[in-house]
Amino acid sequence: MNLVSDAWIPVRRRSGARDMIRPAQIVERVKDDPVVEVMWPRADFRNAFYEFLIGLLATACPPVDQRAWVAAWRRPPAVGELDAAFARIAHAFCLDGPGPRFLQDHAELDSGPEPVERLLIEAPGESTIKRNADLFVHRGQVTALGRPAAAMALFTLQSWAPSGGAGNMTGLRGGGPLMTLVLPSDGGSLWDVVWANVPCGVAVRDEDMETTFPWLAATHASGKGGVEVRMNVNASPQQCWWGMPRRIRLDFENTPDGVCDLTGMADTVLVRGWRQRPYGPKYAGWVGMPYGAGGTVHPLTPRYRQKAGAEWLAVHPQPGGVGYRHWAGVVVDSADANRLPASCVAVWRNERARDAGLSEDPRLLAAGFDMDNMKARSFVESEMPLPGTQDEDRQEVLDELARQCVAGAKMVADILRGSVRDALFGKSDVPIDATLLSDVRERFWTGTHDAFFALLHQAGCGDDTEADLRRRWLHRLARVAMDEFDAMVTFEPDMDIGQAQRSTLARRRLAAALAGTSTEGRKLMTELDIPAPPQKKRKTAGKDA
Repeated sequence: MNLVSDAWIPVRRRSGARDMIRPAQIVERVKDDPVVEVMWPRADFRNAFYEFLIGLLATACPPVDQRAWVAAWRRPPAVGELDAAFARIAHAFCLDGPGPRFLQDHAELDSGPEPVERLLIEAPGESTIKRNADLFVHRGQVTALGRPAAAMALFTLQSWAPSGGAGNMTGLRGGGPLMTLVLPSDGGSLWDVVWANVPCGVAVRDEDMETTFPWLAATHASGKGGVEVRMNVNASPQQCWWGMPRRIRLDFENTPDGVCDLTGMADTVLVRGWRQRPYGPKYAGWVGMPYGAGGTVHPLTPRYRQKAGAEWLAVHPQPGGVGYRHWAGVVVDSADANRLPASCVAVWRNERARDAGLSEDPRLLAAGFDMDNMKARSFVESEMPLPGTQDEDRQEVLDELARQCVAGAKMVADILRGSVRDALFGKSDVPIDATLLSDVRERFWTGTHDAFFALLHQAGCGDDTEADLRRRWLHRLARVAMDEFDAMVTFEPDMDIGQAQRSTLARRRLAAALAGTSTEGRKLMTELDIPAPPQKKRKTAGKDA
């Protein structure tokens, strides 16, 4: 099975019709009945498949510059054109059979078999099963995969590989990176989504095939005496799409009447197990390196550093998902330039949004595994509006307004959480990140989410001044914060006097901060660039008194 020339991708067209296509067919019938959705039954597969398609185009036939990108945006290539471009690299995309296999070790691996379900990132490992601790994600849910699902499980694991014990290396962006994508229009075609995020560049050269697709050559093993895989040293920059940190070989089994446990699709070849060896390639220094003229090495992942001059790291999902609180660093540069959005987002907002000529606001998709070392806590998938303006100067003003609003909201969220802790627990040693207090903060973010994007929309229309918008934003923050405090801290007739005093003082602290009359409040007003109310002079008793 070849992942370029065979039809293996389950999709839905705008008419509702289901189809199985090969990659080049994403432009088939793009005008009258385009492909609008991939029908993988798992969210991680769907999002990883975006990376697969974007990487395929970025490797085989990327736009050489912005003019070429605009041309293909307005007039997508024909199926035959994509087939011809993909044919040059098709030999690297054989999943099974003799010779090199897609994302599998170049050599046969001598090791015992692993059950196929352990290709899935959240599946319980051997230690968990031995301790009979697979309480929430049970063993034995998937015993056989058809080749399409096996290909996606393999690509997802290799691209997002978390830490997995001694010798099991993490992915090129670290374990469980955050992926961000621009969704250019509501209900747009799959081609629109993919092409909106493909970086400019040049197609892979024939002489770079082995350094782009690492399974075509002997593995750069890590461990004692091993070597690191570095860009432009022993790897092509385009290997960022095709990283292979794990040494894996799938075991294929001919099964005339086989059925995939995940998709329910029939296949004459199934994967029931796989083999692995430790100490696959160790990727080093990739996150801070440039990808052509497009920005970070992996155009779909934002990055950060602890301080200026420190090493750049890929952003990873955290509990609570991705929302407007992450605006600085996921959509725009942070004020200190230590958090940068993925280059696909930056390029869209700085160039492509204007050239695409869309009248509606695009959206931002953020997805990835929230990992606790080698344990998957959840899969995060969030969407939010990505508003902007056609005027470059106005866009800078809006971006600064957004930074201020998010920074102010973070201050209020922290003060709210601290006030609730003071009211409920006083001077006890209850940690500030306790679940109860974290939930208070999360509800605050949820309660102000819609107001944030409404404010940016109003700012883009230009009907209100920035000062008016900031005051309106503070009013919304205050209302949600006070409502949340009152919902958590209730005054009862039989309340202990000490608890009543704590609650009263805590509410007074929150109210003073939101009014700008306390030290915390003055800092909040400074952050939002709102004049603080004048301080009242304290009366002092004279000697005669």
